[in-house]
Amino acid sequence: MGERILTIPNLVSAARLAAIPYFWWVLLSEQRVGLAAALIFVIGSTDWVDGYLARRLDQVTELGKILDPVADRLMIASALVGGLLAGVIPAVFGWLLIVREVVVVVGGLVLAGRGMGKLVVRPLGKVATFLLYGAIPSFYLVAADIAPWLFAPPAWIGGFVGVVLYWWVGVEYALDMRSSMVSVQSSATNQEV
Repeated sequence: MGERILTIPNLVSAARLAAIPYFWWVLLSEQRVGLAAALIFVIGSTDWVDGYLARRLDQVTELGKILDPVADRLMIASALVGGLLAGVIPAVFGWLLIVREVVVVVGGLVLAGRGMGKLVVRPLGKVATFLLYGAIPSFYLVAADIAPWLFAPPAWIGGFVGVVLYWWVGVEYALDMRSSMVSVQSSATNQEV
C-alpha cells in the first residue's frame, strides 16, 4: 500500500491543497476576510480526516505522509502571509510563526539533501497546529468584525499557546537533526577506521 498514489486519504489531502489558491483569491481579490476565515477553518479542521482515513482504510502511503504535512504547512503559511498582507494577523505573532517555519523547512531540506531521512511529525506539533488553526481564523473573524468579543480571546490565548508549542517542537526538531547528523558522522568515522 505504501507505493499507491490514488487513495481516498490522498484525495482528501489533494483537495485541501487545491483549496489554498481559492483562499488567496477570496482574501486578496475579493477581500472577504470572513470567508477566508471559514476556508482556513475548513481546511484546518479536515487535517485529521486524511490521517484517520489512511489508518482506518489501511491506505497509509509514502505520498500521503508527504501531502498531509505539506497541506498543513502551506495553509498555515498562506493564512499567515495573507493575514500579514491584509493587516489581519498581528505582526509579532505572524513573524514568530514564519521564522520558525522557515527554520524547520530549511532543516528538513538539509536532512533530506544529505540522505538522512525526514523529520517525524510529533504529537505536540499536531496540538500546536490545531491551536493555530483555531487562533488564526479567529484573528480573521475579529478583523472582519464578526463577534470580536467572542473570537478575540481564543485568537490571543490559542495563538500564544500555539506559538510556544510550535517553537518547542521546532527545538525538538533541531535536536533531532543534530542527532541525525552526529550519528551519520560517527558512522562515517567508524567506517574509515
